Amino acid sequence: MHFSHAATPTEYVNYQKVQLEERAWAGLHTNSVRIGDIVWSYSEGGAKNKPTIVLIHGIGGNKDTWNDVARELTQHYHVIIPDLPGSGSTQVSKNFDLSLNHLNEQLRRFIETLNIQNNLNIAGHSVGGSVALMYASKYNFDTQSVFLISSGGLFKNNQTSYLNNPIYLKQLLVTKPGDLDFVLKKVMYRPPFVPSIIKKQQEQLLIEKSLETSQLITQLTELNKEFNINSYAAMLKNIEAPTLILWGKQDQIVNVEVAQELKSNIKRAQDPIILNNVGHVPILEAPEKVAQSYLAFLNTVQLQQNMTSKPNGL
Repeated sequence: MHFSHAATPTEYVNYQKVQLEERAWAGLHTNSVRIGDIVWSYSEGGAKNKPTIVLIHGIGGNKDTWNDVARELTQHYHVIIPDLPGSGSTQVSKNFDLSLNHLNEQLRRFIETLNIQNNLNIAGHSVGGSVALMYASKYNFDTQSVFLISSGGLFKNNQTSYLNNPIYLKQLLVTKPGDLDFVLKKVMYRPPFVPSIIKKQQEQLLIEKSLETSQLITQLTELNKEFNINSYAAMLKNIEAPTLILWGKQDQIVNVEVAQELKSNIKRAQDPIILNNVGHVPILEAPEKVAQSYLAFLNTVQLQQNMTSKPNGL
């Protein structure tokens, strides 16, 4: 895309069209499905006869946050990326319950409606990691693998105020012009370049969604009432699936020491992958490294699955 040096204030890009082009580039298309009182919006790509991956975004994110990673995955897997209730284009009623437990119940209904619940690979970033953890704990024999990227939760080794009291997450809300630059510097080590004309429209969308995002954060503070550090660790011990953990070394939102704590609490977790010069959003800061790490992990999981599913003696 070419931007002339004589750009005027009336310069305009159809951001919805840009998003559609990005999804197409990633091998994705957009679908929607009504389940109860939720109209889910989600991206889908890859061959349906391949193993399925569900990618879960974090607070302030949406299905498009995953596009750069998904481009590598859709060539080998069936990929589903929903907008969580309270985010993106998914539509919910005004007083919808956005607690983590309820989000998980609704995610399960979504997954069952698409008939992808068996041998599911689930990945989550930030709060999406908390959703993935709870899902894999509750549906531990349906879940084939888990991928956690800078995951939220309740942890002994947490050293940031954002997890101790999620109300601090409201500092990361984009409510007025100029907020996005502040937030990007906080959540990323080196924010990737985005043309200013695109960034303005991204910021405007975040401003429009800020009330719902704020409600989501408020509901997530309930996690501290549902769990304490010990009961959260006990939940993690229910997870049976092989688990990959990836973190940015310079993460200011969920410090990197949490990665090792997760590893010690999840039975089949591999040694964490730590990316240097990366903050809280590896899926945007280092998408190629994230995708390569995930594909290597999934290949191992598939090999193990194939070996255990073969009849004895073959």
